[in-house]
Amino acid sequence: MANDEPTDLDWLQLRRDMGPVHRVETTKEKFIRKFSENPFVPIGCLATAGALSYGLWCFRTKRSKLSQKMMRVRIVAQGFTIAALVVGVVMGAGKSLKNN
Repeated sequence: MANDEPTDLDWLQLRRDMGPVHRVETTKEKFIRKFSENPFVPIGCLATAGALSYGLWCFRTKRSKLSQKMMRVRIVAQGFTIAALVVGVVMGAGKSLKNN
């Protein structure tokens, strides 16, 4: 009676024939992929950081009106970033539903 179950050597040969299952993505490749999927998120993050930095600089140099204005700009930039994240998640969920 023949044994139909694969042996360890059969699994090793199958693994060699299939090749690598998945490749590990570098940080740079992941950033480029994510940026191309939704470029508005990093743009919003940069705008938020820029408004915050400039607003803090204005606060330090005693320009309180401009500092307040920059803090309001920061809030708008944060809202833009959150909206971009939500839109990206919804679009990604829509793509995954179409693929299934």
